[in-house]
Amino acid sequence: MARLFGTDGVRGLANRFITAELAVDLSVSAARVLAQRGDFSGHRPRAVVGRDTRVSGQFLSHAVAAGLASAGVDVLDVGVLPTPGIAYLTASTGADLGVVISASHNPMPDNGIKFFARGGHKLDDGIEDAIEAGLGAAWSRPTGEAVGAIKDASDLSQEYVDHIHRAVTEFAGVAKPLEGLTIVADAAHGAAFEVGPRALEAAGATVHVLHAEPNGFNINDGAGSTHMQALQAEVVAKRADLGVAYDGDADRCLAVDHTGAVVNGDEIMGLLALAMKQAGVLYHDTLVATVMSNLGLHRAMSAHGIDIIEAAVGDRYVLEAMREGGYTLGGEQSGHIIASEYATTGDGVLTSLLVGAVVKAGGSLQEQCEAIEMLPQVMINVKDVDRARVYSDNRVQQAVSASRRELGNDGRVLLRPSGTEPLVRVMVEATTLADAQRHADDLAAVVREALALP
Repeated sequence: MARLFGTDGVRGLANRFITAELAVDLSVSAARVLAQRGDFSGHRPRAVVGRDTRVSGQFLSHAVAAGLASAGVDVLDVGVLPTPGIAYLTASTGADLGVVISASHNPMPDNGIKFFARGGHKLDDGIEDAIEAGLGAAWSRPTGEAVGAIKDASDLSQEYVDHIHRAVTEFAGVAKPLEGLTIVADAAHGAAFEVGPRALEAAGATVHVLHAEPNGFNINDGAGSTHMQALQAEVVAKRADLGVAYDGDADRCLAVDHTGAVVNGDEIMGLLALAMKQAGVLYHDTLVATVMSNLGLHRAMSAHGIDIIEAAVGDRYVLEAMREGGYTLGGEQSGHIIASEYATTGDGVLTSLLVGAVVKAGGSLQEQCEAIEMLPQVMINVKDVDRARVYSDNRVQQAVSASRRELGNDGRVLLRPSGTEPLVRVMVEATTLADAQRHADDLAAVVREALALP
């Protein structure tokens, strides 16, 4: 049987896979597992619960709160708030557990449930496995005064905004680090629709807001970091200094420069790494990225004396590498950026303010991105193949070796099997788009033929 927890909690079609019953059971099991580990010893346990704007999040958040309270956990219901905001409040309130109801950048019909441990850190695989194993197990239910209470704590959203403001002022060294900037913010009709613009304005920016009218059904619909076209057009139309785009739960941020060109997560990481190195706060002059980060990022960082440590794809693996080495900056091309001095997870709102501070201090986003020249990158998803044989099939590996020899130091080849589907991702970078496309097409054809399912 497939593992219930993925790389970012439990996720699927709401009310089919992510049901109210599952939400109750997961919450009860999580409370019991953490109690058995001693995480609740000596005090009454408390949890922070929040969600994004999906209509299904309404019944699921109630179900999560009901499960936790039935297991003797007091619940602070913060309502709609970005995932990193819930992580921060889990730490700042001294809660023993945080729960987020969100499917991030997925379409509206999906939803998900993920947990944070005390301090706002993601649960490790062993605890998730124990929670999954405890589903449906018999347990002794508390009664009377031992059951948990549920409290509306939506006012705590301002505490998160204040934290973001403190972080960027510390980073920039001035009280209004975005003063004088005009920024267009695309909230994706998602969890940052209020706190994102509020944080940017608190830092001094003039903000024009896009897609900040959630109705329960429009999250990520043609909006946010997965659909950048409207933001690109609005930045140019408003003659803004830059634009920022969040995803549904605002743990991601991508940007747009004043010409309307998209600035991806690799470029954002590079800009922040250079600024942090100059300020002397980039630990060991090292950036943590993933195997999917562009070769152009590697070259730019090397030219400025910054090392890159590569992690597997997924922000949890970036976080693990950062925590193991004590590194202060990491992220993914998709816009998950982790500044560990200020956050325990990817934080799109924080990232948007840090990027704005870099622009305010150092000149236009376009000019600063010139120091981080991205190589053309082509990605092809080859479906309906035996992903398990991608690293062992001789024909596939010979084709990969041949492409790598031809590209030499001017390109990169990566084949990566999907973790959940019969699919292999073929990624090629080269100095020209034509070369990248040619090698990617050739490799995809070999994978499709050599790994064809019977």
